[in-house]
Amino acid sequence: MTMPHRHFKDAIYEQFARLGKAISAPKRLELLDLPCQGPRTVEALAEQAAISMANASQDLQVLRAARFVDAEKKGLYVEYRLADDEICRFFVALRGLAEARLAGVDQVIRAYFEERGALEAIEGDELLRRVNSGEVTVLDVRPPEEYRAGHIPGALSIPVGELKARLRSSGKNREVVAYCRGPYCVMAVEAVELLRKHGFKAHRMEQGIVDWRAHGWRVESEGVREEFVDALSDVLPKPPAMEQILLINQGRERGGP
Repeated sequence: MTMPHRHFKDAIYEQFARLGKAISAPKRLELLDLPCQGPRTVEALAEQAAISMANASQDLQVLRAARFVDAEKKGLYVEYRLADDEICRFFVALRGLAEARLAGVDQVIRAYFEERGALEAIEGDELLRRVNSGEVTVLDVRPPEEYRAGHIPGALSIPVGELKARLRSSGKNREVVAYCRGPYCVMAVEAVELLRKHGFKAHRMEQGIVDWRAHGWRVESEGVREEFVDALSDVLPKPPAMEQILLINQGRERGGP
């Protein structure tokens, strides 16, 4: 028997609605955002989202049923990762839509960042120019596993919890740019507050790795660079790859490949 037109329409929109239902809870959205930085165990996701293991597991099952995430058993732990890169692009698009349509987003942003003097953020292309010219030191203040999964070329890995112990007074005349997971991640805000408190000229970069990839800019995946001791010294060598990245990105802006 042929399916009636109305039944077809109802059935297809019901499938689309599964995605909306899966991300209808704030914590599920955060659990979708976190794996954009790299695979995570349930334990790590629960801790980073500040929820119980039981709630994290339940929410992840909902996301998995909608095929947003996949799970893999690794020893005693279950590790979750995004089903594919399209999920990150979807999240960035959803975030952008909320920023454009909901006044409440801007109100929350200003209430949090304004009182910390952290509204001013360096854009990605400006960061490229400054890094390429040797003007700044770039710090990735996320956990080391996130740095290893993907980071901005030339960035140094100094988790925000270790930053205070790594500070050196000799680098205070050098500009520092800190970044973390994206515009609403607070680790870079904490890092900038700490750096400024100790006399460093520090700024927050709003974009995270997800945004960096969305621009089509190159991301490195490698071991953590062991440059902690001299990370804020006056003689940080300029990463040679940055000049190539800048030229590539400028070519894209002009319509090149």
